Amino acid sequence: MAKITKFNQSDVEIVAKKRTFNGFFKIDEYHFRHALFAGGQSEIVVREIFERGDAVAVLPYDPKLDAVLLIEQIRIGALSDKKSPWLLEVIAGMTDGSNDYESVVKKEAKEESGIELSNLEFMLSYLSSPGGTSERLYLYYAEADLSQAGGLFGVPDEGEDIKVHVLPVKQAFQLLDEGEMDNAATVICLQWLKLNIEAIREKYHTC
Repeated sequence: MAKITKFNQSDVEIVAKKRTFNGFFKIDEYHFRHALFAGGQSEIVVREIFERGDAVAVLPYDPKLDAVLLIEQIRIGALSDKKSPWLLEVIAGMTDGSNDYESVVKKEAKEESGIELSNLEFMLSYLSSPGGTSERLYLYYAEADLSQAGGLFGVPDEGEDIKVHVLPVKQAFQLLDEGEMDNAATVICLQWLKLNIEAIREKYHTC
């Protein structure tokens, strides 16, 4: 078995840290040294880190319909990369420092789709892009009655314009396989559902 080096925070020396941008998002500049795999210390490394806080995301599933709810909204970061910057995504939002992730998930679901969630189950958490941001996402599966779901939602004061889509699981998986779902939280949530859907269906005797 390969030996994995175990460094931790004590192997990093922060020489200096300063905030270089302080708007809706924040950017901190770090000057640091760190332990080297070959032994000794590195020279001073300078990196900018995007500080946007942590976030939660949730994939709602209706066991009676065998369907999931996804939302569509514009993402300006996809403007030059996609044929359209309007993306299908799971419900998500920033935690704003709260550790009560389930409450944040329920609030975001209400704001972005008008639905009530039940039977929340934690999937996993991950660092979104640790080379450039400290953000960690917490992903959840939840159940909901999607029979009346649909329409337009969002918080106008936050620049949100959201359309709700209810998709049969089979269609959602097909879009995933075709590469239409290509933002990390949505891909991971749907892959998790793929791995667990048969057990979930068995639980509810869903065909």
